[in-house]
Amino acid sequence: MDDLERVREWVRADAWRMSALRQARALRLPEWWLAAGFVRNLVWDRLHGYSVASPLNDIDLVYFDPAGSSESIDRERASRLRDASSLPWSVKNQARMHERHGHLPYVSIEEALSVWVECETAVGVTLDDDDCLHLIAPLGLSSLLAGRVTHNPRHGDPEVFRRRVVAKGWRRQWPQLEIQGFEKARNGRY
Repeated sequence: MDDLERVREWVRADAWRMSALRQARALRLPEWWLAAGFVRNLVWDRLHGYSVASPLNDIDLVYFDPAGSSESIDRERASRLRDASSLPWSVKNQARMHERHGHLPYVSIEEALSVWVECETAVGVTLDDDDCLHLIAPLGLSSLLAGRVTHNPRHGDPEVFRRRVVAKGWRRQWPQLEIQGFEKARNGRY
């Protein structure tokens, strides 16, 4: 079984994630994906042998619509999803995210994800109308499946990576992770 199929199988076996995918699909957004921790944390849970899914701070529903939508529309969509499911939804049109990073406009969802802070976070899954799962991983899956966390050089600022590693507490939740490019503090904490 190749890496893509292994991750698809893990998602397919997770009833909670499949339910979230169906809820997201109902919005009918263009080029939509449940991304970041939705997939990344599942992989890390599996690598650590956890039988219960680690809780998510939010469910990142990303989509790509160059024709636009405003932040207020995205907030309204997230609110609608939260009201229907009590899940912590976040909805963001990645066609707007270049503004946040001072980049030229992105031409695709792949390009938008390819500048996320960690290589292993740039992964998403979508569910088509035939209930087939599709993955997007513009930076690949090998480091994610190897249990590594690496700063994405396309993001630029390694300090943002360092702050995220500390704030997210990934090593406390998944102690076998190998965090690359980040030195342990003297007390052994990240």
